[in-house]
Amino acid sequence: TDESVDVFYSCTVCQSYAPDHVCVITPQRLGLCGAYNWLDGRANYEINPAGPNQPIMKGRTLDLDKGEWEGVNKFVYENSNRKVERFCGYSLLEAPMTSCGCFECIIAILPLANGVMVVNREFPGVTPSGMSFGDLASVTGGGAQTPGFVGIGRLYLSSPKFLAADGGIKRLVWMPKALKEDVRERLQKEADRIGEPDLIDKIATEENGVSEEEVAEYLASVGHPALALESLI
Repeated sequence: TDESVDVFYSCTVCQSYAPDHVCVITPQRLGLCGAYNWLDGRANYEINPAGPNQPIMKGRTLDLDKGEWEGVNKFVYENSNRKVERFCGYSLLEAPMTSCGCFECIIAILPLANGVMVVNREFPGVTPSGMSFGDLASVTGGGAQTPGFVGIGRLYLSSPKFLAADGGIKRLVWMPKALKEDVRERLQKEADRIGEPDLIDKIATEENGVSEEEVAEYLASVGHPALALESLI
């Protein structure tokens, strides 16, 4: 778990085209490309100490709920060309992790639904945000820190640390049907853990709504827990 270690690992492979991006890989948050987890980062550093996977000492905890540590902030600042001053590992809205462009999925806020949507690279249509994956990538990628948008690896969706500061998996209100079925088993385990065993079937797909208004109507009809959470904005 993130709490059980004193060190995270960085990945800066993508700085060739996103020079300000620093991926912070923790035990409970894999790299946004889906190719590197915390154990990979540790092994790669041992093999190549001068490589793109470097240890990040967490240091003093600044905000445990948001996932902010003094040592991580210092590392990200020094390795982002001094562009990114803060990093909150568990928040979409406050100092989220930067994104390069090779993310498996993109998370975006849906204010009318009081939640977030996720779209994977393979989905060809327009999402309830009004944008396609490519449109969202132009807003999210390039190494910018963009509150309300973040790139992730798909397995992070089922992590207990997924947007933990913003309400976690209860905020997930829309995703493509193919992606939902692909990660259903993992999502179900997390839904059971938080006491929401019916949550997965309450998450809208393109079959339930393609606009934010339609998604909000669907959530109301099924009693999605996001509607009872504190307002995101």
